Amino acid sequence: MSFFDITTYGALKDGSGDSTKAIQDAIEACSNEGGGTVYVPAGTYHTGPIRLASNMTLYLDAGSVLSFTDDFDAYPVVKTRWSGYVCHGFMPLIFGQNVSNVSIKGEGVIDGNGREWWKVNRRLRKGEHYESAKTKEIALANSEFTEPADTNLVEWPSQFLRPPLIQFFDAENVTINGVTVRNSPFWNTHLVFCKNVSIHQVHFQNPSDTPNGDGLDIESCLNVRISDCHFDVGDDCVVLKSGINEDGRKYGVPTKNVTVTNCTMHHGHGGVVFGSENSGGIENITVSNCVFDGTDRGIRIKTNRERGSYIRNILVNNIWMDDVLCPIAINSFYRHGVSKSNPELLDAAAIPLSEKTPVVEKIRISNITARNCRAAAGFIYGLPEMPVKEVDIDHVTIEMTQDEDVPGGEPDMVREVIEMAGEGIFAKYVEDLNLHHVKVLTRNGPGLAVEESKNIVLDQFSLKNETSETNVVTSKDTDGLEIRGSQFEKLGDRYLLNK
Repeated sequence: MSFFDITTYGALKDGSGDSTKAIQDAIEACSNEGGGTVYVPAGTYHTGPIRLASNMTLYLDAGSVLSFTDDFDAYPVVKTRWSGYVCHGFMPLIFGQNVSNVSIKGEGVIDGNGREWWKVNRRLRKGEHYESAKTKEIALANSEFTEPADTNLVEWPSQFLRPPLIQFFDAENVTINGVTVRNSPFWNTHLVFCKNVSIHQVHFQNPSDTPNGDGLDIESCLNVRISDCHFDVGDDCVVLKSGINEDGRKYGVPTKNVTVTNCTMHHGHGGVVFGSENSGGIENITVSNCVFDGTDRGIRIKTNRERGSYIRNILVNNIWMDDVLCPIAINSFYRHGVSKSNPELLDAAAIPLSEKTPVVEKIRISNITARNCRAAAGFIYGLPEMPVKEVDIDHVTIEMTQDEDVPGGEPDMVREVIEMAGEGIFAKYVEDLNLHHVKVLTRNGPGLAVEESKNIVLDQFSLKNETSETNVVTSKDTDGLEIRGSQFEKLGDRYLLNK
């Protein structure tokens, strides 16, 4: 296989000039030869965005840094998917579009230098105006695109659609292995409409205050394997998506057949997250043998009445969690980004079923140990017209912190703000929930509170508490709650479990 050293094409390893053309020339030469390896030797290379080609490996040797410019005007306008919408925006820093048999490998660093991008985002969040020749160009390219009513997407009015650091769009046979990817302007690494992807031993790094600083976003992809990676990011660590609302349903491409294994998640809003952009569907996902240390939520599923489609066939096994807000959160009433002009989306009353109604079902979570949790042991919240269905939680131990000085918070962002601290499992609008060999240690409230649900089975369910106030299960307007393998005393809608 041919070998193309970027310094041979004029790249400057001392960072003294712009190496964009040299890197792109090396890629073009590689492509013209039918493929090969584009080699980045040790050194720091300042560059603008680069576009990958088929049948190539971008290899970053140990000690090498690709350092991307923060000059916004250096980034052409391209077709992309941004926050679930197929539209136009800034070109990703490393872009692989309509390519196959492509790898990014090595022990080097890919640095997005995202701070200038983040500054503009923060200005927009404060209500300041931002406009440039480039945002006008993006707006023109999106002139036929219906601007989302999502008032939380502050970039839409200005069209300052920050790019991900790496994006593969409509690609096949993609590998990312060994590199460190950090300081992304937006999401760190984003896969869209891809097939057959392997992500192995990659370090994803973003500061904790990075706006929208996800680690790895898998969107409308098939057959993806994620293994032995480390995440320390400013938003969700691994996220599974498939487009948003009508735009996502129009394309109708699910994320399917994904494995996440042997990964460590240190900080981030969620360890492994599903949605909320799930409008093309998400199914057949396994998460195993991972450590979540200091993430806000552990396993998190989020959707709402605009998304439609499904999240189903999810298998989670053998996870260790420490210092998380809520280890298991499943939420069909996700409120973030819901327009105030459409209040029925957050109405407590049932509404008619439609293509916008999301289905969350067939979730199996087993062999989880979670310590020092802060808000709730678990949080499952469906819709009155479409409960979350068929959830099995098996051989799980969850211990809430007993330190009264540790603050709680929202276990998830449902229709109304629910603050919890050191509490147990809360389930509302759930059908066929099975808790088997589950142990919960709480500090406040009941160990399990069930409301307006159906067919709840507690088998060998135990509450490791010393007080009668927390050693209880409560049931409100629930049809069919069965307790097996535990002695209990029923007191109205409360079940006092014997220690």
